[in-house]
Amino acid sequence: MKKLLILLFCLLTFGGYAQENEEMAVKNTIEAFFEGFHRQDSVQIKKTIAGNVVMQTIAKDEMGNPLVKTQASSDFLKSIVAIPETTKFEEVINTYSIQIDGPMAHAWTPYTFNLDGVFHHCGVNSFQLVKDAEKGWQIVYVIDTRRKEGCE
Repeated sequence: MKKLLILLFCLLTFGGYAQENEEMAVKNTIEAFFEGFHRQDSVQIKKTIAGNVVMQTIAKDEMGNPLVKTQASSDFLKSIVAIPETTKFEEVINTYSIQIDGPMAHAWTPYTFNLDGVFHHCGVNSFQLVKDAEKGWQIVYVIDTRRKEGCE
């Protein structure tokens, strides 16, 4: 009986450890994405995203109603690389909430965006990732909100 309890404890401990490792791998993928973003390094960003990634943001129309805007990843990469070197921008991830089920992960990341060292907006990123057998965790979908009020 004692051996059975020890075995059960080891299995539960290992299962929790494996989950923590996967969560860290998801977080590392998102951090690598933002490292590339901040350095304006399209090659690094491409390593973190799937070829068919969907990139969206929730904006508002003229009446103030939510409007989903989709941007092609190629246009996103061109816009990041085109930012003048004199413009300093930083997206600070405040927290990570990561859920994983097998090869699928979701990360909810509230953030603050600063432009030239001054608060510009805040919001939440919602990342969907899939674990590729060769490349590891890849971002397949990201959508964000952007607002100037209600920021922490």
